[in-house]
Amino acid sequence: MIYVLALILLLGLIYLPQLWVQWVLKRHNRNPEPNFPGTGGELARHLLDRYDLGEISVEITEAGDHYDPLERAVRLTRDKYDGKTLTAITVAAHECGHALQHAAGEPMFILRTRLARLSMVAQWIGSFLLFAAPFSVLITKLPAAALLNIAGAFLIMGFAIVMHLLTLPVELDASFRKALPLLESGYLDEKQKPAARSILRAAALTYVAASLASLLNFWRWIAILRR
Repeated sequence: MIYVLALILLLGLIYLPQLWVQWVLKRHNRNPEPNFPGTGGELARHLLDRYDLGEISVEITEAGDHYDPLERAVRLTRDKYDGKTLTAITVAAHECGHALQHAAGEPMFILRTRLARLSMVAQWIGSFLLFAAPFSVLITKLPAAALLNIAGAFLIMGFAIVMHLLTLPVELDASFRKALPLLESGYLDEKQKPAARSILRAAALTYVAASLASLLNFWRWIAILRR
């Protein structure tokens, strides 16, 4: 019984944050707010121009809301780009917060950008190790060569998980030291501010919540490879 309870607790710790993030974002993404004169995409353009960041584009994406430091682009899903909901406006401000971090050359943001690039390299190496592991076992006749599988799995999934957890301060800064002061300076009504804070908290935890969910798959993969 104790093992069942421990498993339920573990699954709750892993999946509840992600479910909470999705619930908060969807809850405030249903009805347009009558006091918003523009959409999330228009607000993003306005904020970037306000801080003389006209070289940064605002684009529609299907890959999730994010700021791309390499292409210098704030990218919003269509519902945020075209929407006038509280979620659309708040998430747009959050992504602009990352653009402000980049423009200021903030060390933690630069670190996150470098880790993201290393993550891509790690995934490429990890994929190669997973591909090469069976051939290494056949050639060397050594079962220990199967450790390449574990190394490959860590490089593909583990590195990304570590990166997201280590860059939580960057997300919190974009939400509460960049986006929130901007939104509270005249873009939101007083009654909208508590919900906006919840959305900004959810936006900051999006990557961490996804990483926690992927932890289960990561350890399951490791267990399979060690058999």
